[in-house]
Amino acid sequence: MKNIILLTLLAAVSFNCEDSKKSDYSSVTKRQSASQHPGKKLLETNCYVCHSPSASEENRIGPPMIAIKMHYINDNTTKEEFVASMQKWIKNPNKEDAKMYGAIKRFGVMPKQAFPEETIAKIAEYIYDFEIEQPEWFEDHFNNENGKHKGQGMGKGMGRGKGKQNQQAQTNFKELPYGERGLKYALTTKAVLGENLMGTIQKKGILEALTFCNERAYPLTDSMAVVHNADIKRVSDKPRNPNNKANAEELGYINTFKQVAAKNEQASPIVKEIDGKVRVYYPITTNTMCLQCHGKPNETLQPTTLAKIKSLYPLDKAIGYNVNEVRGIWNITFDK
Repeated sequence: MKNIILLTLLAAVSFNCEDSKKSDYSSVTKRQSASQHPGKKLLETNCYVCHSPSASEENRIGPPMIAIKMHYINDNTTKEEFVASMQKWIKNPNKEDAKMYGAIKRFGVMPKQAFPEETIAKIAEYIYDFEIEQPEWFEDHFNNENGKHKGQGMGKGMGRGKGKQNQQAQTNFKELPYGERGLKYALTTKAVLGENLMGTIQKKGILEALTFCNERAYPLTDSMAVVHNADIKRVSDKPRNPNNKANAEELGYINTFKQVAAKNEQASPIVKEIDGKVRVYYPITTNTMCLQCHGKPNETLQPTTLAKIKSLYPLDKAIGYNVNEVRGIWNITFDK
């Protein structure tokens, strides 16, 4: 009888161990699938500038992507429905169709973006299928706003407690391939500029934002160059500041990215290796928010704004744009 009991216990332990191994294997496999999913990189490249998982609650310029997931997905939402919702919203952001009223009140309607449908679909599929990064402050914020979640999408992966770790991981860029590394340098700089610019617009308006750009854009860019130990430049074929005028080589890359934008395709960084240095180029494209200072006079660019531009930048050429046009490029240089 004792032998039977012992064998039963051994079998139970063996079964639990095997079940644990399978669970661990499944978890590792899912993490690998998430890291390899094309939507992950597209999310980081196209969305995290405004919807950063590492931004503080006070300084954010848009809701984190986890908040969007929680508001758009519940236990009855199919992947197809979620992808369709994202396609509809990004093509035409407006107050009437908004599901995040608090975000609209605080940040306004997001600028219209001209992303390829395939890009939106891959990002939405990744958000639906996998846990995504979450700011440390988010869960308490969501509990306060929604009364302990009330069943809104829990179980589809909130990614609790990962904000700090992810922020640390995102600063370790030197192990990335050169193209991704340069892109990270550009996007983190863009996020710092965007956070300060959007904050100025929201608090003081467009005219004060122009003053901010005139006085603070260069120092902030230089500070990020020190952080990354890289040379970070923004250049254009139609510069606002003459110091940002593109050279002959940079003009060629601008034209290349214009062709990509004209086809409504997703751009990839251009990487050049020269004399122990790496140069990475990536486009700066316009959205509806940009058009307030870079759009067409008397249409999206108001006369008072144009007058302010002319007073700050007498040689300005950076107007006349529409949505999804290449306004210039990032030129990032660092050691191999």
